[in-house]
Amino acid sequence: MNAVSQSACPDLAIDRLREAYAQGKSSPVATVEAVYARIAALGETHAWIALLPREQALARAAALQAEGSAGKPLWGIPFAVKDNIDVAGMPTTAACPAFAYTPQTTATVVQRLLDAGAILIGKTNLDQFATGLVGTRSPYGAPSSVFSDAHVSGGSSSGSAVVVANGSVSFALGTDTAGSGRVPAMFNNIVGHKPTKGWLPTTGVVPACRSIDCVSVLALSSTECWQVLSVAGGVDAADPWSRAPEPAGLPARPRIGVLRADQREFYGDAQSAAAYDKAILALAEFGDIVEFDFAPLREAALMLYEGAPVAERLEAAGDMLANNPGAMDPTVAAVVAKGKQFSAQDAWAARSRLEALRKQAIGIFEAADVLALPTSPTHNTHAAVKADPVARNSQHGHYTNFANLLDMACIAIPTGFKPDGLPVGITLFGPAWSDAALAALGERLHRASGLTGGATGHAPVAPTTRFDWPAQADEVHVVVVGAHLSGMPLNRELTERAARFVCATHTAPHYRLYALPNTTPPKPGLVRVADGGTGIAVEVWAMSRAAYGDFVSRIPPPMGIGNVVLADGSTVQGFWCEPIALQGAQDISEFGGWRAYIASLKK
Repeated sequence: MNAVSQSACPDLAIDRLREAYAQGKSSPVATVEAVYARIAALGETHAWIALLPREQALARAAALQAEGSAGKPLWGIPFAVKDNIDVAGMPTTAACPAFAYTPQTTATVVQRLLDAGAILIGKTNLDQFATGLVGTRSPYGAPSSVFSDAHVSGGSSSGSAVVVANGSVSFALGTDTAGSGRVPAMFNNIVGHKPTKGWLPTTGVVPACRSIDCVSVLALSSTECWQVLSVAGGVDAADPWSRAPEPAGLPARPRIGVLRADQREFYGDAQSAAAYDKAILALAEFGDIVEFDFAPLREAALMLYEGAPVAERLEAAGDMLANNPGAMDPTVAAVVAKGKQFSAQDAWAARSRLEALRKQAIGIFEAADVLALPTSPTHNTHAAVKADPVARNSQHGHYTNFANLLDMACIAIPTGFKPDGLPVGITLFGPAWSDAALAALGERLHRASGLTGGATGHAPVAPTTRFDWPAQADEVHVVVVGAHLSGMPLNRELTERAARFVCATHTAPHYRLYALPNTTPPKPGLVRVADGGTGIAVEVWAMSRAAYGDFVSRIPPPMGIGNVVLADGSTVQGFWCEPIALQGAQDISEFGGWRAYIASLKK
């Protein structure tokens, strides 16, 4: 078994880094130094294809420090990118050196992260052309699970999972067409969020099956995945498959669909079967367990590699297959070559059958609100994969391949370890745009397991925000701190304008709260300070731009609207007051928020 060293493993959880930065206990430069020291200490893991030179990463960190964190929700957060995603000036190989090219433009999804202040560390290994769920189909080496040298890392986002799990970066981007961001997440005890297709742009991503490709996020917790998704997601005019979110929720106590006993397949892995039973018992704390018919989902899963949809893989690798097949991994070449067997007639017939299966999937979600399946039914060794690469790979995809074909959102959550020391987990599936609700349920399940993240030994951070969608195209988010809080006297000014509650959270630790004199109803004043600040409890509401304009126009002095920095580093429009109003005001910051202060008065 492999034991990744936990000694000198930096705690790179996004919120812990933010807290350390805010308290002056660390800096982006210090974090980059720690990251490169960690990578050097771990030695060769076959997880990286290319590291950004240390000097460049340090220069980026120094520049960020000079600019400050304002307006940069991922300020100073180190991350990695799967090497089928473009970064300007760095070769994109897709794990095929003969295919490599150096792009002049950075992929949209990566650029959004850089604009948010994140620090790129390097590009990670993958199954060639993102074709595989094992992590062994690469000339750059085959990473192993961080828990066993004998067992595969999972793929195709192999390197991205490993560098998160071994504590080298805070998060990583992968891609997920058939399970490539979920299987390696399970095999390395981390979270893998495969969002609804079309939310994260694929502009600048080497296609696997372009119509169903998704960029995925791998991190130590559901909270961190969501924070990254909230920054990286959104419509991209350059991506023909991009689309705007249509947020969907879950009931407070959802119906959780699980596999019928006669449809459970674990390929002889009794420990994994027992782990699924245990996970169902854990899920029963959060919802009502119901069984569903897996057959239509399984049929769709088989179509991805056995039917006409495999022909779409010729888009990226077809020229290489025709002109230089010897440069390709033999297994990948064989998979892609299958695409030549299918005609246009086959493709249209497959499309019709998929539409029928989508209708059946909708029927499943009429009886269950969310599905919970094993992320992978078993975890194969390098030796087993080498002996039978196609069959063993297919085993890993038994419960993953259908998701994008049927337009589902899903998130892979760790649930524990088997007696053999290998991690296990489940994937939560929901209809398109149920991402926020799935992430929230996954966070609760993950936290209840008591697991630490990856092989870092660090416990996941407590959520700082409620899982909800970022403001949509015609929406504005507004921070309220006092009488406009839910249940407070002026909350009707929000609800009358059809505002929707987004989340309860806290400001960054840079504020003081005052009870203002002679106000009716009583109101607080929020003030940002240079020193001695603290986090103040607030709520975030969303309303249309038209309603926001009307709302703001009616705010009386000394109140005003300005930028408020939240605990997650994001900047949102919110209430503050003019300094002159503080004359005779009572500093109530010790209560942590207006609601607690009002409760103290009633006592």
